[in-house]
Amino acid sequence: MLAAWERAAGSCAGSRAAEPAPPALPSSPTATDPRPRGWRGGARRSAGGAARRRGLAAAAASGGWRRAAMGTAAVHLLLLLGLLHAGPGGEGRKGWRRRGPAVRERGEAAAAAAAESFPLDFTAVEGNMDSFMAQVKSLAQSLYPCSAQALPHDLRLHLLHNASVTCNDGSPAGYYLKESKGSRRWLLFLEGGWYCFNRENCDTRYDTMRRLMSSREWPATRVGTGILSSQPEENPHWWNANMVFIPYCSSDVWSGASSKSEKNEYAFMGALIIQEVIKELVGKGLSTAKVLLLAGSSAGGTGVLLNVDRVAEQLEEMGYQGIQVRGLADSGWFLDNKQYRRTDCIDTITCAPTEAIRRGIRYWNGIVPERCKLQFKEGEEWNCFFGYKIYPTLRCPVFVVQWLFDEAQLTVDNVHLTGQPVQEGQWLYIQNLGRELRNTLKDVTASFAPACLSHEIITRNHWTDIQVKGTSLPRALHCWDRSLHESNKNGKAPLKGCPIHLIDSCPWPHCNPSCPTIRDQFTGQEMNVIQFLMHMGFDVQKMAQQQGLEPSKLLGMLSSGN
Repeated sequence: MLAAWERAAGSCAGSRAAEPAPPALPSSPTATDPRPRGWRGGARRSAGGAARRRGLAAAAASGGWRRAAMGTAAVHLLLLLGLLHAGPGGEGRKGWRRRGPAVRERGEAAAAAAAESFPLDFTAVEGNMDSFMAQVKSLAQSLYPCSAQALPHDLRLHLLHNASVTCNDGSPAGYYLKESKGSRRWLLFLEGGWYCFNRENCDTRYDTMRRLMSSREWPATRVGTGILSSQPEENPHWWNANMVFIPYCSSDVWSGASSKSEKNEYAFMGALIIQEVIKELVGKGLSTAKVLLLAGSSAGGTGVLLNVDRVAEQLEEMGYQGIQVRGLADSGWFLDNKQYRRTDCIDTITCAPTEAIRRGIRYWNGIVPERCKLQFKEGEEWNCFFGYKIYPTLRCPVFVVQWLFDEAQLTVDNVHLTGQPVQEGQWLYIQNLGRELRNTLKDVTASFAPACLSHEIITRNHWTDIQVKGTSLPRALHCWDRSLHESNKNGKAPLKGCPIHLIDSCPWPHCNPSCPTIRDQFTGQEMNVIQFLMHMGFDVQKMAQQQGLEPSKLLGMLSSGN
């Protein structure tokens, strides 16, 4: 856990003697500061073993204030570690053991020459994680304030060395990487962004959304947010993992295996891009990984379901059987249900998802997992793009995150919420959609399904705010991680007080009070749940009568999220 701070400490230790005072830090995000919100730069993250070993010399060189600060912080550190080691049953001692190669002390000179990493295991922390992180943050600030440039937060672009694996337009595919030396956890994120399934709508996509079909204008770096963030307060349990963001430039729901040619105007190589990224990452430290979490949102979430077993098989074939491969599918659990209003399959938005995938899988030369393919007749492989059909065939554990009233699902079902009150038929359709989706998740071991109208969540800054039955998404993922670690039974034995199957039972969009804020499309003003439902044409009197309630009681229940 402290590895990142130690690297920063080593990189800026040489300049500390000339440093008269700790550097100024921005008090709040600004338009001119491109770094992520929260802890900005390495100044607040530069604690660690190397800093502690060099503490006396650094303090002497930089003034008395630093001696006092480090002395106090050292006491805080000892108290904090003492409390954690004194946990019940010795769990603290087990969880905080040093992982990775042991580094023996070779005297003060050798210690000063190389920073040592101490990745810490959060599974030992049974108390309040927020309180724990606040203490670590305070400790980091006190122990080693150094240059804000010492610790990069950005993920850096790497174009694939194998130039034959490309984006739609033939430009090289690639990935963004931020390494975390000392961490044996890797998070690979598949970007989403719909798809195209014939020459006409692919041409339109290329004209209007070129970055989803070409790497030619990709920036050199990007900042991770949500579960890709390096900030512990934004990403409590995965902030210190090795982060990989794989841009979506294949338009094939990460399933294609066809190259560009005279016959094919576009390449569709989504499945091959993932395989090629894995090959390159093995040489960058993935070979020593303990856990690989393949995550994705929207089309990337569906891509997780299609590729997670294939990634595990690829690593096994390469000789890395010890890496635990898991999946996290966000907003990619679509239904092949009947549209509210049937329309011709003209473009991506109006085409029913079943028909779009039928056409797409042929156009992309799409591939699906063999275990799922065997469940259906030849020519019906499109079924494997729908979560509730492929999930039972998967070998790797997968955590499913899905809004019960997903905006993308409603869009392809031709329910367009334009700000005008919905008709009664639409309202009934929306409620039924929530019931259908809830039913498809009942046998999913690890799931998080809030009754909200939204799309995508795990890379949003506010992803920690959403709760189901009092449990946040990061907490549920942490519980899942622990259940897999402790039971090694794919999460089938949930820990007491640590739920991993969380599905809202309330029947209306945004009946969960922690749902993301909704704004009136015309005025821009925020709406509470009652205003939102009224705005959609919700009839309080009629609904109260149907439920056998007084209207005032129903409104109270809606306000509290019951």
